[in-house]
Amino acid sequence: MANAEWLNKDYYKDLGVAKDASAADIKKAYRRLARENHPDSNPGDTAKHDRFKKIAEAYDVVGDAEKRTEYDQMKAAGPAFGGGFGGGGGGFGGGQGGFDLSDLLRERAGQGGIGDMFGDLFGGAGGAGGGRRTTSRPRAAKGADVETTATIAFVDALDGVTISLRLASDQACPSCQGTGGKPGTRPHICAECEGAGYVSGRQGGAFSMTETCPACGGRQLVYDEPCPTCDGSGRGRSNRTIQARIPAGVKDGQRIRLRGKGGAGENGGPAGDLFVTVKVSPHRLFGRKGDNLTLDVPVAFDEAALGAEVKIPTIGGAPVTLKLPAGTPNGRTFRVRGRGAKRADGTNGDLLATVEVHVPGRLDEKAREALQAYREARGESTLRANLFEEA
Repeated sequence: MANAEWLNKDYYKDLGVAKDASAADIKKAYRRLARENHPDSNPGDTAKHDRFKKIAEAYDVVGDAEKRTEYDQMKAAGPAFGGGFGGGGGGFGGGQGGFDLSDLLRERAGQGGIGDMFGDLFGGAGGAGGGRRTTSRPRAAKGADVETTATIAFVDALDGVTISLRLASDQACPSCQGTGGKPGTRPHICAECEGAGYVSGRQGGAFSMTETCPACGGRQLVYDEPCPTCDGSGRGRSNRTIQARIPAGVKDGQRIRLRGKGGAGENGGPAGDLFVTVKVSPHRLFGRKGDNLTLDVPVAFDEAALGAEVKIPTIGGAPVTLKLPAGTPNGRTFRVRGRGAKRADGTNGDLLATVEVHVPGRLDEKAREALQAYREARGESTLRANLFEEA
């Protein structure tokens, strides 16, 4: 029986097809629009949820040969045809004398209509919005992320290194192979979620939010007897060794993410990630400040006073020579470009060499005489004159 509300709606326009479109073209258009606007694929997008309802309503009419004929005849007759159908004017949105989307999908599920089509689109889904769905395939789930810490040498942090990590992470229980059921027993579909793996909770209005089913934990199947090894969790502990590449230039305390090196996924899902916090052992001579290396260079008093050429080491390269000008003060820093840590862009930081003027603790007779002569030649010291003036 035709509905009076059909007069005010253009179902062909809602589906984006011409009025003379074939049944195959209408079905194709509906499948595409349903995928794009389905509530499960667009959580929280109320505009697409409303669009999905319009699409479903339109297909229910023009996707059915008998209803399409009645609809075309009513639209051709115009307003004079209205008022005689609909049984109280019940519309798509639900209400007295009407129907809602989930009721429509359930009614059509066994008739080769919308319900069957959702099975093709979404792996056996028989409802939409707030309705529950059933499926014959377990849902894939990503594995758990794993955290660990690794200590590497200072030089390895600069050059990069491949290390072996011994991990204890969640894997499928060896007794039940991850099913959570006692070996030798058969599962049955979860009655709480009807095999969907999640349940819907009404959040107000016409929409709902989905969450993992508390009864089956998202597995979709339940066992009357849990696995005694894992107590029904489906997970076991297993030690494994992996090879992990630490990139060049890593800093102390830096957290490295290694994709796919974490816990194994469930039901064909991807593995989780491994997060490695790197601890860098200190070097006996070199330090680090950002991408620059630091080095304290001891020099003698006469080298600082008279000037000198001082050879210093570098990491991973040949030594370099610092040219100290006469009168170099204690604490002056010289920059050797390109001899620091590797940056993310492939370039290197610098080596910062800081002069430390050393005073000998013991002098031989010849050195003492030379310094005594220097003291006499220098005359009375004026270095501390300003101390008393400023005081």
